[in-house]
Amino acid sequence: MPKQPRTSANKGKVKQAQDVQEAEYKIPYVSGFKAPSARDSRNAIGFTSEIPVDFDPSTNVGVGFEFFPHLPEPTHIDDWLAQYCEEGQTFKQFVKECPWLSSRKRKYMSQEFQPSGQTIKDRYPDGKVYIVPIGDFGERDSELFSSLIEYTSIFLGLPVKSLPKIDLHVGEGKVLWIEEPNNKTGTNRRSSQRTKHHQLTSRFNAETKHIQVCVDSNLMQLRNLIPEDAICMIGLTMLDLYGDDSDLFVAGMAAGNQRVAIFSLYRYDPCLSFSTEHWFQIQEDHDIPQKERQRVTLQRGCKLLVHEICHLLGIDHCIYYDCCMNGSGHLSEDFRQPMHLCPVDLRKLYTLVGFNVVGRYRLLHQYYKNHGFKEEEKWVQKRLKFICS
Repeated sequence: MPKQPRTSANKGKVKQAQDVQEAEYKIPYVSGFKAPSARDSRNAIGFTSEIPVDFDPSTNVGVGFEFFPHLPEPTHIDDWLAQYCEEGQTFKQFVKECPWLSSRKRKYMSQEFQPSGQTIKDRYPDGKVYIVPIGDFGERDSELFSSLIEYTSIFLGLPVKSLPKIDLHVGEGKVLWIEEPNNKTGTNRRSSQRTKHHQLTSRFNAETKHIQVCVDSNLMQLRNLIPEDAICMIGLTMLDLYGDDSDLFVAGMAAGNQRVAIFSLYRYDPCLSFSTEHWFQIQEDHDIPQKERQRVTLQRGCKLLVHEICHLLGIDHCIYYDCCMNGSGHLSEDFRQPMHLCPVDLRKLYTLVGFNVVGRYRLLHQYYKNHGFKEEEKWVQKRLKFICS
């Protein structure tokens, strides 16, 4: 089976770096990369005259608070920009390149299309983002999923829906995908009245009893299930994933031209720590309270989901500000990145979807407050005060 391309966001997430320490010496950018100047970053927002306050990256001097720090320099050899030379994507480049803003209907899209529409919601009025749980999430299942769907919908400004869980049978060192007759949600599928079992490619360590599933076999199954009105469909699992035999793990993979992706939350659990040498060596910390474990897993999952969906919507990695669309070369780098969009990428998403910026911030503020995301709550509160004053 041919390899499905990874999104660029996940190429670097194959190294476990939970215990990475900042280097005592300066880590250089990868050869060929030049960090943008403050002027370059402002120009990337795409306004030819004064920048509207909604997208103004200015430091809030009155309270000594900087909303959008410049791109952080690498602090470890595995950091994204110590490995990959990103060109960046300005707002103007996004408008020119984004397939969702094209007057031509996208390949594989079977839903209604309005070529004269200004936003993705105008062009694809029935379009939705779908999230489907793959395998068992235990007692966190319903609460985690509903919270992830709520956040993704607020963040993107698009309708986000869940699909029925895909059952997996994990045992005896192998993983079986259970295909029920009523799970055929896509188009041009043969109907069957019997349950089918598909064995997924996986690897198993008999000593630790740890199992990893290959992302390729998951993507192959997901392609058959994408609904007719899907803008994209994301499969989420608590199983550990890998792509190549040399990987410690991968966070996920996407087949962007077919609008499907799968991601794992397994290594986003703050109670787990992992070997930097062996994929099958994992330790669990039982001292972290369950409520904190759920909060951190949700926070990390929210950021992962919106980052990857933004890629499927045509938004590339950010090199202009400290932003949730920055690339990450390992989990520690991923975890320390902010949850918010910088002005460059906020304007991209705003142009694509057509939401009210202040209204979106207010919904995010309430979400962060409800779920105990204190730093994000304070950031949005200050941002709203800056915009509305």
